[in-house]
Amino acid sequence: MALSEFEIKKCEKALEDFLQKRRPPAHLRSEVDLAYRQDGHTIVIYELRQNYRNKAEMIEVDIAKLTFVQTKKVWKIFWMRQDLKWHSYQPYPTARTIEEAVTVVENDEHACFFG
Repeated sequence: MALSEFEIKKCEKALEDFLQKRRPPAHLRSEVDLAYRQDGHTIVIYELRQNYRNKAEMIEVDIAKLTFVQTKKVWKIFWMRQDLKWHSYQPYPTARTIEEAVTVVENDEHACFFG
């Protein structure tokens, strides 16, 4: 079962607030920016960067993945390691709300999401 409209709006609000705080200044956004995509119960936060070989092309670099587990009513938090696989964010592997999950990514206490 997909997220309800209410839950989707709640996610959008939390993520838009996060992006407002973390996005680079407007004059740099054509070179580097932050965005997110949602697919079912999963939200991926990613960075958009100019391809260093072709400046007209933008590439996506995944930063964090938040997945809602309906049966447990928790958000699982993942980060992308150098092996390009998602790994559970061990200091805080789950969060009760989307706001709490986004706060974990924003604070990035162990420099896993933003280095």
